[in-house]
Order: sequence, then structure tokens, then C-alpha cells
Amino acid sequence: MPPLRAGTRGSPLALWQARYFLARLGDACPELREAGALQEQVISTAGDRVQDRRLADIGGKGLFAKEIHEALLDGQVECAVHSLKDLETELPPGITLACLLPREDCRDAIILNEACGAPDPADPLACLPRGALIGTASVRRQAQVLHLRPDLRCGIIRGNLQTRLGRVRAGDFAASFLALAGLKRMGLEAEAAMVLDPTVMLPAAGQGIVGVTVRTEDTALRTLLAGIEDREARLVGTAERAMLGALDGSCRTPIGAHARLLPGDRLALEGLIARPDGSYLLKRRIEGAAAEAEALGRSLGEALRRDAPADILS
Repeated sequence: MPPLRAGTRGSPLALWQARYFLARLGDACPELREAGALQEQVISTAGDRVQDRRLADIGGKGLFAKEIHEALLDGQVECAVHSLKDLETELPPGITLACLLPREDCRDAIILNEACGAPDPADPLACLPRGALIGTASVRRQAQVLHLRPDLRCGIIRGNLQTRLGRVRAGDFAASFLALAGLKRMGLEAEAAMVLDPTVMLPAAGQGIVGVTVRTEDTALRTLLAGIEDREARLVGTAERAMLGALDGSCRTPIGAHARLLPGDRLALEGLIARPDGSYLLKRRIEGAAAEAEALGRSLGEALRRDAPADILS
């Protein structure tokens, strides 16, 4: 039996995601596992190699997938495993998003240096000293934090979860923000001083979802992966990515999106667009039939684009 090689980044979280995918596929197709056909293949990406600059300054979040998708198109791997939030909305020609796995908790968590006090659930940022330095490479998080606390300062922090946690512990930053999904998958959820409700910090589109891409022409593998896809993840992921696509924002544009399924097979989607300095922030919400997830996302994105100042998306 020929191998089914899954391309992945080499970070601990990326490897967890790849192994999670391969385990689910092996449960669904035990013959692949028994034959030893399910393999992970680590591929170095520019997004991982350059750690001292924001992604926007080196080419955008697509740098986490560029080399992996080149390997996929070249036939070095049969599929590729990603954090959905790291995938550009328009995939390269010949690449298809074949499978979305169940969403982990998509909320953000605040990580605090021990010098900070305990956060107040009613005002999670109140424990941060005036003028405190916050570590984040996300303009989405930066904009929302500065909108609430314009006195704070933001500095770039990148690297894997362990690296970022270490820098906060060392006192380089008073606080940082991390996706709760990654912390839970790494068994590090105890590091979260508080989990932030989406009303305080709207997540990134696709946050907490593992996505698997394949060559569009590989219909057999696409059919196989459809059997392990999670319907809810596909619906919410589709809505959030459609909103992002309608805005066509770059990594320099703070954009947040959070979709959830409601009773009666309906879907609610909240979206956000802002200036990086937090001086302007706009939120909108839409609700409709879950089957119309893509149209709902597009509609909300168009509404945000229409109502936001022209300079935000210029």
C-alpha cells in the first residue's frame, strides 16, 4: 500500500495537529494504519524561520503554508495539515481544503507575568499596570486590547507556545494572549490566567480548527477525507473564511470572526474590523440558515467593508 504522507510544520503544536489528523484517519481506515501507510512529513516554512518580525512584514500568514503546498503540488506529500487560521482565504491553484476537524475552544486566553494581579472577570485587563508592555504579533489582538486600554503598549512576540510563555514568565512582557485551543492541545491550559469571552476578544477566523488540504485532482483522497470531516467545523469555518475573503484584508488589517451554530440549524456570525492602534473598532453580527454559511459570511464582510472608514482596508 503506498504511503499517505501528511505535510506539516515542525512546531510541537503543528505536530500534535498532524498526529491528531492521522489518528482520526487511522480510526476510520484501520487498514491504512495497519499497513503503516500513515506518515507525517515535517516541512520547514518561512513563517517559522523568521521570528523577529510580524508576518505582515515578511509576506503574510500564507508563509506558514507556502512551502508545504509546494511539496503537495510536487507530489512529495499527499495532504497537508494546518491551523485553519493560518491558511490564506484564496488557496493556490490545484489545492483544495478537503477536510475540517472538530473545533476546539476558539477563545483567546490572557497570560500574565507573576507581577500582575489576578484578573477580574468583570474587567480582565484591569490588572495590567498603566503603560504595561503586552507581547503580541497579532494586529487583531493588539487592536482590541488598545481599544479597551489605549494606555498599554504592544511589542512583537513570536515563536511557539513554549517560547512565548517563557518570555512572559521571564518578565519581557507583562502579558500576552494565546489561543486557548493551542494551550489545551499542548496540555498547557493551566497557564491561562483567564479565558476571554468573544465579547472581550473576538477570535481569528478559523481559530481552533484543524484543516487538511489536498491536490484538487486527488478525488479518491478527497472522498476518503470527507468521511472524517466535522459538519459544524465546516459550517462555521466556511462562514468565517467567507467574511474574511469579502473583506480581502491583509495581515496588517485587524479582523476577527466568530461563528456558532444555533438551535434550528441556524448560524450566528460576529465580525470585527479595526485600526491597529485601536482608535477605531467596528463590530457587526448576522444570523441565518446554517446551510447559507458562505453567503452569510460574504454578506457580513461586505457590510463591514461598507461601514468602515476607507483607510482601514486601503
